[in-house]
Amino acid sequence: MSQEKLSPRQKMIGMMYLVLTAMLALNVSKEAVEAFKKVDKGLTLTVANYALKNNLIYSEFDRAAAENPAKAGKYKTAAYQVKERADEAFNFIQGLKIEIIKKAEKDPETPAVKGNEVIIEEVKRIDDTNVPSEILIGANENGKANDLKAVLNDYREFLITTLDGKNPSAEEALRKSLNTDDSKNEDGETERWENLTFQTLPLVAVICILSEYQVSVRNAETEVLNYLYTQIDASSFKFNRLSPIVIPNSNYVTLGSDYQAQVFISATDTTQSPTITVGGSDLPVDEAGKGMYRVRASSVGPKKWGGIIALKAPDGTIISYPFSSEYTVGEPNVIVSPTAMNVMYTGIFNPIDVSVPGVSPDKIKVRVVNGTSTTERVKNSRGENFKGSWAVKPNAVGQNVQVIVTADMNGKPMQYPPYEFRVKPLPVPTAVFGGKSSGEIPRATAAAQQGVFAILPDFDFDLNYTVTAFTVLYSDNRGDFEEQSSSSNLTSKQKDLIGRLTRGKNLIIKDIKALGPDGKTKDLPPVILKII
Repeated sequence: MSQEKLSPRQKMIGMMYLVLTAMLALNVSKEAVEAFKKVDKGLTLTVANYALKNNLIYSEFDRAAAENPAKAGKYKTAAYQVKERADEAFNFIQGLKIEIIKKAEKDPETPAVKGNEVIIEEVKRIDDTNVPSEILIGANENGKANDLKAVLNDYREFLITTLDGKNPSAEEALRKSLNTDDSKNEDGETERWENLTFQTLPLVAVICILSEYQVSVRNAETEVLNYLYTQIDASSFKFNRLSPIVIPNSNYVTLGSDYQAQVFISATDTTQSPTITVGGSDLPVDEAGKGMYRVRASSVGPKKWGGIIALKAPDGTIISYPFSSEYTVGEPNVIVSPTAMNVMYTGIFNPIDVSVPGVSPDKIKVRVVNGTSTTERVKNSRGENFKGSWAVKPNAVGQNVQVIVTADMNGKPMQYPPYEFRVKPLPVPTAVFGGKSSGEIPRATAAAQQGVFAILPDFDFDLNYTVTAFTVLYSDNRGDFEEQSSSSNLTSKQKDLIGRLTRGKNLIIKDIKALGPDGKTKDLPPVILKII
């Protein structure tokens, strides 16, 4: 920020100050003293103008912070810290002026001081050279000019710190206007700033010099306030293109459900493209600043992803915006329903696969009428899990089972029409001995068997039937002989009968009973095998 330009009147006051300082050094007439009074009045007016200007800037900080506290709040706080420090420095200088005048006038109630205001025209001992030096320089150079130097230095460094190295030209202006460095006198010797500035000068000149420093204090305040105000929008992005955006919750809508979409305006900057990073790699970005993310679905289930969008702000800083999203991967499928085969078997859990296009499985619920449901896996006859995600157990034969599906569609439950199944009893199993229910069996194979078993050879479910009773019939020229078993195992007497069989004879196993998984006992057809 450049130093504020001086008006022609201010330039004239500055020139007069330099000329009159030289004239005073030559002990010229009282007219020079009166001229100094005019200079001080001009400086006082300049200070008042700066105060008005700064108050307007503070009101702008108040307005900006009220409209957007997050954006402007910290800059308002910094501005009022500047105001506090500027007032401290200004009031310290004003206190020195009042102290000098009251002591020179030897009147605490002098009309030259009204409250905290100095009336330079009312000062009688305007050309006093002792009191200013006595107060500011002191007998042993321990006067209040030392304190003034510390105040100005502290104020200057505070303002430079506030600029945070972002405005070198303003920093340079502050170092010049609030400079308190020691320098060389007329004899070329280095002399203290305090002595060079105030020693042996008449009261009116000292008052003018102090007023000039007050002008510098207020001018420096203005410089830093202007800088802080520009920082409110320094990091704000300037967008030059507005585009309508429509993001639907889902592009697939079923009959009776709601279609929902977010509609809003997107602002973009065509002068720069953002950097969009996902998983350590940058996405390709088109002219509109939109990145394209593409990944092959390699496994089913919910997937989460995200990254960072980075943009360079007008002040040169890089601002990052993290984002995240998720999607669900499902298996590709086509649904073919064999309507004539919509059958379930009573007494067992029948696996079913339920899916709703566009809806994740975890958002689907199933209710069963005339039966019960479970999410337990059902195995087929090969011991493999069925694909179905549910299993249904009908209550009874003759009562059709209804499966009612409800899906969560964007937070709203959607119930579908019932899906009906006919209910049949479980098929009767086949009894086998030595793996056969009919045909021929070697005599040694028959003698080695331990019992009778029941199977469902052409049934997909892995159902277990347990033989609970059977009878072995043996016939020869002496008559018929029968032995019974109350389990699936052969008794010793039954084994004796089987051991009597010779080639060409029939092995007959009858009265076979088997307990099914539905808890019911079934009568099975007899097993007739020819011994070979």
